Amino acid sequence: MPEETALDAALGGAGARRRPALSYPRSVSESPPESPAAAAPASLPRLLLTVLAALAGALLAVWVHLPLPWFTGPLLALAAVNIAGAHLPSLPFARDAGQWIIGIALGLYFTPEVIRAVLHLAPWVLAATGFMLLLGLAGAWALRALTGESGTTAFFAMAIGGASEMAAQAERHGARVDRVAAAHSLRIMLVALIVPFALQWSGVQGADPYEPAARVFDWAGFAVLLAVTGGGAAVLLRLGAPNVFMIGPLLVAAALTGGGIALSSLPTPVLNGGQLLIGIALGTRFSPEFFRAAPRFLAAVALVTLGYLAVAALFGWGLSVIAGMTVATAVLATTPGGIGEMALTAKLLKLGAPIVTAYHSVRMALVVLLIGPLYRLVRALAQRGRR
Repeated sequence: MPEETALDAALGGAGARRRPALSYPRSVSESPPESPAAAAPASLPRLLLTVLAALAGALLAVWVHLPLPWFTGPLLALAAVNIAGAHLPSLPFARDAGQWIIGIALGLYFTPEVIRAVLHLAPWVLAATGFMLLLGLAGAWALRALTGESGTTAFFAMAIGGASEMAAQAERHGARVDRVAAAHSLRIMLVALIVPFALQWSGVQGADPYEPAARVFDWAGFAVLLAVTGGGAAVLLRLGAPNVFMIGPLLVAAALTGGGIALSSLPTPVLNGGQLLIGIALGTRFSPEFFRAAPRFLAAVALVTLGYLAVAALFGWGLSVIAGMTVATAVLATTPGGIGEMALTAKLLKLGAPIVTAYHSVRMALVVLLIGPLYRLVRALAQRGRR
């Protein structure tokens, strides 16, 4: 039996209806984590327009007191103008640079006390990762039922992992890479917007006991910190690891902090700049064609994502009771969003940033390692059940 037919049967259908190919912009298809600048060089005036639109969005967000204004403002502003037809490009390496900054900021939290707290929660971190894998399977079944999409495409579209890694796996197994990439772009944007808004409007504000070890800014120490964390990203890039510009700087900064070495604090303007860069990278993924190409599919992805948020919130509440965490920290730790966006939310709202970071870092790494074997297991079980 063809693997596609067997997996379709496992996810609730006898075979996907054939659909015409989509023509997403490169930023949300072949190369989902990067911007149109990665596909074609953008002129300097258009790059300046992108920066101006992002800054305007950030300042407006600050003025109206939106949560994470230096992230949500640029994201919403650029998504709005691009969907309206502006086609503003991303800045080259915007997401990488933004993640580098956020990775350093989070790594500075990992004092020996924090490391002990994270190790104490290790069993619950693994349990949360297992929950995310199961939630992804349920989401694939729901997407398959709502759209008639192929089982393989639905599986990788709704797996709660990094966009780049899931798109690569989708291509390897013959799924629709354009739809997988679009699904992850939409999920990440929805979660990144809904969760901070929900927490702020519900009045959640933590009394975080965790503070960065480095409290004083030092120019020489900051230069050394940039150099060694950049080296960490380069090593992981050489090894082919996922999300290297977040995880590499995070690991190096955490190792330095855990060893009692405080080189420098991270100035607030630099942290705001990191948020702005990530907002630019996410906001410029969208275009008029994004929603017109497959409205039913993307509407179903949005609906499943809302279901994810509801189920994950319930799981986070239960985890908080069992593991002795605050409810808001546990919910953020188990929210199906990106590591940078969720950890940044925890940091700015003082909701246990190192704990949330540890949960999402382990989840991301394990999903990348396990998603291929899990796909083969589901396919094998489906084939066995059809005999």
